[in-house]
Amino acid sequence: MAIANPASHTSRRKPKKPKAEPKVVTFQWKGTNRDGKKTSGELQAISMTEARVMLRSQGISPKSVRKKAASLFSGDKPIKPMDIAMITRQIATMLSAGVPLVTTIQMLGQGHEKPKVRQLLGTILNDLEAGIPLSDALRPHRRYFDELYVDLVAAGENSGALDTVFDRIATYREKSEALKSKIKKAMFYPIAVTVVAILVTVGMLLFVVPQFEDIFKSFGAELPAFTQFILMLSRGLQEWWWVFFIAIVAGVFLFIRSHRNSQKFRDQVDGIKLKIPVIGEILHKAAMARFARTLATTFAAGVPLIEGIESAAGASGNAVYRDALLKVRQEVMSGMQMNVAMRTTDLFPDMLIQMVMIGEESGSLDNMLNKVANIYEMQVDDAVDGLASLIEPIMMVVIGTIVGGLIVGMYLPIFEMGKVVG
Repeated sequence: MAIANPASHTSRRKPKKPKAEPKVVTFQWKGTNRDGKKTSGELQAISMTEARVMLRSQGISPKSVRKKAASLFSGDKPIKPMDIAMITRQIATMLSAGVPLVTTIQMLGQGHEKPKVRQLLGTILNDLEAGIPLSDALRPHRRYFDELYVDLVAAGENSGALDTVFDRIATYREKSEALKSKIKKAMFYPIAVTVVAILVTVGMLLFVVPQFEDIFKSFGAELPAFTQFILMLSRGLQEWWWVFFIAIVAGVFLFIRSHRNSQKFRDQVDGIKLKIPVIGEILHKAAMARFARTLATTFAAGVPLIEGIESAAGASGNAVYRDALLKVRQEVMSGMQMNVAMRTTDLFPDMLIQMVMIGEESGSLDNMLNKVANIYEMQVDDAVDGLASLIEPIMMVVIGTIVGGLIVGMYLPIFEMGKVVG
């Protein structure tokens, strides 16, 4: 009788799929405490049974435990970069106060309002309890903790100064998010006003001008050239509005797709953005601020200068500065001083280069770069405020000119008819 080969059965077995992480649920409970007083609250647990066990361990006799109903406006909100910055600051504060790392992550995970953050910190906590270093526990979550973040944490673990490193990361993240907010503010206002101006103009051409055209037909006289031009625009928009609509939608779609899929196209857009009047100058200063802040943070955390420049190149937020800093990195690797390599790019201002030179000669490059970052962040802040005060009257003039021009064009025939009658 043939004996079955155990190896053949083993080879046919399908590999077991890894078990999914248990989902943490928020429960609302009511009960009585040790003194017999009624109390209530919320807690996070994997199951209702676990929730009851947790309550009893706290000396509470649960009367009712139920899942918290999902609200329409407080649903499963996504994790934002500012959430990571706040968590980093909390970790830095608790570590500096002497709280162990595992306890810190556990407390932050249990107390956070966002379910996704609780789930993220719960996964990291499981890895830490299994003996995995924090940097390796963060590495799979690249969406929230980028390469720079993980490398800085690894440097803190190696040096034994994790609390100091987290403090520097928190400062870096907070400054970075504040700078992003200022840039968005600078870009949003002119774009919003321009969109409103376009919508007002299109609305008048589609709905207001046709009413005047019906009146002009009864005049029986030749209309002024400006009025005829406006009527021609109105007729064209009424007849071919769908062509304009499709063209705009297609243009936006192609731009987004090309920007997402083509590195070359993104680099070209970055170069064009730097040449925009007023806004381009703000973007220049923002890129230098991000570069200086990133390099200062990495260098102070003990990351080698070569690796720090590479991280700063990626964090600059613009392809022009990224390529220039990668060129600087190559020159520094060949033995050239950083300030000399920066001068060869013809991109960085003399003030920044001189500060880097002083930092290299005095051995305090991180302090000098932090000062540079503070200077450029203040300049960006002032420029954004100045831009808002400058653009507002300009846009009002533009909108007033467009709307006023359309109104004048419609009333010109009436004025001329009044002169003839007079």
